[in-house]
Formats: sequence, structure tokens, C-alpha cells
Amino acid sequence: MSKIFLIPGLGADTRVYNNIDLNDHEVICVDWIEPHLTDTLTTYAQKLIYQYNITPKSVVIGNSLGGMIAVEIAKIIPLEKTILISSIKTTEEEPRYFSFYRSIPIYKLIPGKAFTSMGFMLKPLLGKMNEADAWLFTDMLKNSSPAFLKWAMRAALAWDNKIIPANLYHITGDSDRIFPYKRIKGATIVKGGTHIMIFDKAKEINKLLKKILKK
Repeated sequence: MSKIFLIPGLGADTRVYNNIDLNDHEVICVDWIEPHLTDTLTTYAQKLIYQYNITPKSVVIGNSLGGMIAVEIAKIIPLEKTILISSIKTTEEEPRYFSFYRSIPIYKLIPGKAFTSMGFMLKPLLGKMNEADAWLFTDMLKNSSPAFLKWAMRAALAWDNKIIPANLYHITGDSDRIFPYKRIKGATIVKGGTHIMIFDKAKEINKLLKKILKK
């Protein structure tokens, strides 16, 4: 049985997968490690491979930013499957606002610690959450490393990938405001799925994952 590595998104940890059912598999939760200022998503992916001993024929599931890093891992070692949830796989799929923040990098002016208390600003973009999920989202963001958050924003904006690795599967929602589905090609679309559909559409995502993992 292949090991399954779970990589969370920006401002999150692997508790974001709490509703994902992978009980029949050996699952390794990937926690963020502190990056070097010069790291790119590619060099950071290499560090995760080494830190967690991600070997060929493993399965890597990445949510949001974690999906972008999963793509980079799959470009370095041959994975059995790479599964993206609410993410993008190439720069052709990136949202239009990425260009704005490249030309006007407002995020550089915001103190690192301020990012961890900006949940109230992000929630409207992510989608509706019940009380428990809203608490979890706020707690994950509050406990995130300010240095990591700032680095990750820069690294994501600098990402320039045009390669789609083999055995890649993509799941996204048609109500995702962070990564609009109309810019994404070849993905399985979850109706009504927002950027945090991993919470409230978990049953549907679990069914999709089960089919993918059986292939």
C-alpha cells in the first residue's frame, strides 16, 4: 500500500483534512517547516521530500498552496498519484489578481504578525463556514508562522510552472473565489464548492478520492 502524504494550504495545518476519510491507508501529515528567504516552491518541495522521506510511488494530496507544492514534488520524484484540491497546477491557471500583486506587492508592507490575525478579512473570500470550521480556520491561521506566511505569498506569486506531472488528479469547486474554476483545465468540478470545500463538501470529496485511489 502506498503512503499518502497530506500537505495543507497557506495559513492552515493538516487539521484542514479532519473530514477527509483515508482510514484504509497509511497517512503522513506534512507540517510546514521554516523556509529560507531564498527558497522557491521548488527548493521548498525538495526540503519536504527530504524531511518526510517522500519516496517514488507515494501519493501526495495538496490543498491550495499545498497543491502547488505537490506539483513541484511530482516534478522531482515520480509519484503514484498527485491529487490537488482547491488549487492550481500551472501558472496558466493562476487568478488574474496574481499579476496585480506582482506589480504592486502590497503584502510586503504588512508586518508578518498581522497576517495571523486577518481571518476576518479572508473568510468572505473562502466561503461560508459553520461555527466549528470557522473556529478551526481562525486557530490554524493564528498559529501559523508569520515568517512562513510572508515567504509563501512571495513564493506563490513567483511560481512559474508550465509542466503537468503524470498521474495528476485535480478537484476544484465552481464557487472558489481564490482560484476560479473557469481558468482551470481538466479538473473534476464540485458543484457549489468554495475554496474551503474540504470542510463542507468532504463527503463528495471523499467519494472522489476513493475512486482516484482505486485507479
